[in-house]
Amino acid sequence: MKNLKERLMPLYIYIKTFIKWAILATFTGVIGGGIGTMFYKGIEYATEFRMANPILIAFLPLSGLMIVFMYRITKMNHHTGTNNIIQSIRTREEVPLVLTPLIFVSTIITHLFGGSAGREGAALQLGGGIGAQLGHVLRLDEKDMHIIILCGMSSVFTALFGTPLTATIFSLEVVSVGIFYYSAFVPCIISSLLAFKVAAFFGAVPERYILAAIPELDFLPVAKVAVLAFLCAGVSILFCLALRKTTVLLKRLFSNEYIRIFCVGLFLVVLTFVLRTTDYNGTGVHVIARALTIGEVRSYDFLLKIVFTALTICAGFRGGEIVPTFFIGATFGCFAGHLFGLPPTFAAAIGLIATFCGVVNCPIASMLLSIELFDIHANAVVFFGLAVAISYMFSGYYGLYGSQKIMYSKLKAEFINIHAK
Repeated sequence: MKNLKERLMPLYIYIKTFIKWAILATFTGVIGGGIGTMFYKGIEYATEFRMANPILIAFLPLSGLMIVFMYRITKMNHHTGTNNIIQSIRTREEVPLVLTPLIFVSTIITHLFGGSAGREGAALQLGGGIGAQLGHVLRLDEKDMHIIILCGMSSVFTALFGTPLTATIFSLEVVSVGIFYYSAFVPCIISSLLAFKVAAFFGAVPERYILAAIPELDFLPVAKVAVLAFLCAGVSILFCLALRKTTVLLKRLFSNEYIRIFCVGLFLVVLTFVLRTTDYNGTGVHVIARALTIGEVRSYDFLLKIVFTALTICAGFRGGEIVPTFFIGATFGCFAGHLFGLPPTFAAAIGLIATFCGVVNCPIASMLLSIELFDIHANAVVFFGLAVAISYMFSGYYGLYGSQKIMYSKLKAEFINIHAK
């Protein structure tokens, strides 16, 4: 009898742990899915309202002052963001309660008045904040706290993008490149799937694109995709450097946060009116769609989006960098496709995925994103796999998030444990 109990004990522990995290992940997924859907709808409404009333862009400098004031009055460091969420998963650093409503409101303000930003940075911060507060309420220990933060990140990311597998793996992969938190796999995927269903129930439509033209798996197309991926790695480095250098430059020019965000906001307004287009304001999802569906872009679209996004984010407006990365990658890929003789829409898709991989250093999540976003068949998976591998290698140790750890070398089997540049 004693031997039977000893043999059944491991099974009991597994079942108990599974039930525990199924319950916790359910709570996190439902709450994260609900708040993520509200955020999705808020961004959608703000974007539609701004596009119907483009004069709102003129008020971007004043909206910047409002954002700085909100962070000051809540006594939050204006640079608290996704890096802090990533840091909290590896350390005992706590996620402030006020971060969740603050990033929610400030990101919508940024989009309403035409700041060039994405939404996933806010999604990771919202999700991390939700997970952290649930962990505090439930009095979870330090290790479980890290897992529930990952669950929160996965759930809100899924609610916004409609990609549950990508959201799950991205949350696990982005923290420490080379080390995968397998213990969080089950909780995160349960949380993601529930958030996906909640978002779908309330009308959040996932992004999906059908690629009309995919080349045959022959030597020449493969070689062209390899070259394109190499160039996308360079574009990803350019984007990361633009963010880093612009931050330093703006702090040097304007030490006062109010003056900095107002002046940069004013410059973006002038630049928008000079260019006579609002394509580079907000997320620019319509430009991404144009590149992926009809293959039409301007040759300089990707460069101007880098400029607009770097100025917006580094000045202090709130939002994320992933959707701008999609814009940059898709427009560059489409432009390169015309030059290389690749189908432009297919090249735009390759560019989007390869550039995404280059800036986040998450090759597995990037592969899953290509499958969920484009519903690709077996031959196309090989093209995307090659593009991801090359971009991951040649993007070096640059990344969007300075708190991200690169644990293993990209060139040989060597433990390096460095922060992303």
